[in-house]
Parts: sequence; C-alpha cells; structure tokens
Amino acid sequence: MGAEFEHGYFETRFSFSKDRERLWPVLVAYLQRKYIPKDAIILDLGAGYCHFINYVQAKEKHALDISPIILKYAAADVITHVCSCTEMTELADSYFDVVFASNLFEHLERSAFWQALKEVRRVLKNGGKLIVIQPNFRLCYKSYFDDYTHIQVFTDKSLVDALESVGFKVTTVVPGFLPFSVKSRLPKNPLLLKIYLRLPFRPFAGQMLVVAENRK
Repeated sequence: MGAEFEHGYFETRFSFSKDRERLWPVLVAYLQRKYIPKDAIILDLGAGYCHFINYVQAKEKHALDISPIILKYAAADVITHVCSCTEMTELADSYFDVVFASNLFEHLERSAFWQALKEVRRVLKNGGKLIVIQPNFRLCYKSYFDDYTHIQVFTDKSLVDALESVGFKVTTVVPGFLPFSVKSRLPKNPLLLKIYLRLPFRPFAGQMLVVAENRK
C-alpha cells in the first residue's frame, strides 16, 4: 500500500475501533498460551494500532509499520521501526524468537511478499516462529475485495505452500480461526471471543491462523 493512501486508509477502512481494542487482549492471551514464550523477543509486522504488541508479554517488543501511526499507539515498552517489511535493514540477523503478522501479506504485491518473507527469515532465529493471521480467501471470497487495498489472495493451502517453499516448516494451520473483521456478526465482546476460540467449529470464520518455524 503506497504512502499516499495511508492516511485515508486509517481514517476510513481501518479506523480505530474500540471493539477491536477490547478483543485483542483475549486473542493475545490465547496465542501466548499456545505459541509465544513470555521471555521471547518479538517483532510485530504491519503493527498499525499496535494491538498485538502492546498486550503480549515478552522479554523485548518491537513494532514495525510503513506508517508512522505506530509512534502514536505503541506502548512505552515497545521499540518502533517506521519502515517497510521488505527492507528491515535496521534489524539484526537471527535476532527474534517470534515474528507476528496480522492482515499484512494480502496487501503486498507478489514481489514484495517474497522479499518480506526473505527478510522475516533473516531476522528470525533458527527455529523461531512466524505467526500469521489473515483472510482465507476460500472462506471469505464474497467480501474479500470489499477492502480496496487487498492485492493478493491466499488460502490455507496456498499460504502454507508459499511459506514452505522458502524454508519455513508449517506446524499449525487453522483454516477458520476468526471472523473476517470486527464488522462480522461474531464475536462482539471479550467473553464471546473467549467462547468462540474454544469451539471446534467456528461459525462465520473468514480468517486463518498459520504458525511456521524458521529452518536455516
């Protein structure tokens, strides 16, 4: 997404939402319990309003976004990086235990996507985790392009293949993890989300969860 569109995007399509803010602590607690050690060094790609990185517990926390909006929303203990996920030159090799990306890759051109994966592999430690949450086109194709910034489509099959083709080992795939957006019918509050995440089948799910290990 070009810089010239950032302001309008954050003001309209992805404006700050109190509903979203209230749900993130529940989601982060779920992810932390299953996948994220509390002594990890973590990088949040496309951090935006910093919902994930602000709530996760970690030894060291970093937020990266092409938009300076992270400077406003990052908590005091979060180190911010205003740059592209395709050129993370200020980040050291093999430094992070976890890289998290929520609703990011569908906004990238194909060449940028591959470069971003290359950079993620570089900054992740061997055995480090990439955690991805994003729309699963197979489950939300009718509303997928309601977001005018969506460029690519991924399914739970194609994203797994893409990650493994560059050297990741996918360990977890949940095709229907969350509803497509907070504008969806469920869930609408933290209690509902807690219940929703315990369901073996999740109605209205349009987003997937993929966890992969970096293999160098």
